[in-house]
Amino acid sequence: MNTSAVEISVPLAESVTVTEDTLTVELSDGRSLSVPLAWFPRLVHATPVERKNWRLIGRGYGIHWSKLDEDISIEGLLAGKPSGESQTSFKKWLSARRSSEAQRPARRTRNSRH
Repeated sequence: MNTSAVEISVPLAESVTVTEDTLTVELSDGRSLSVPLAWFPRLVHATPVERKNWRLIGRGYGIHWSKLDEDISIEGLLAGKPSGESQTSFKKWLSARRSSEAQRPARRTRNSRH
């Protein structure tokens, strides 16, 4: 009996869209891959502006959000893997985030006068 190895290539990400509840990635092979945003708690807790501030890494093998310290691999998405971050790590990140937000000075609005 002969067996042959099948080489599986992972398509590259070409674009990313993040909504309030979904992460969608357009792939180089023409597919669109959508997963629940709930799989990635850091993205859930991000602002819409932070969610839009992504960049492709490794020529498209992954997605990186620098402000959120979040990296997601295309291979992991294709395998159906949610974030592997431990609850302890996530809680520490969220606590630090809330602490830094509380220390920021309030922004002035356009109508503020001094």
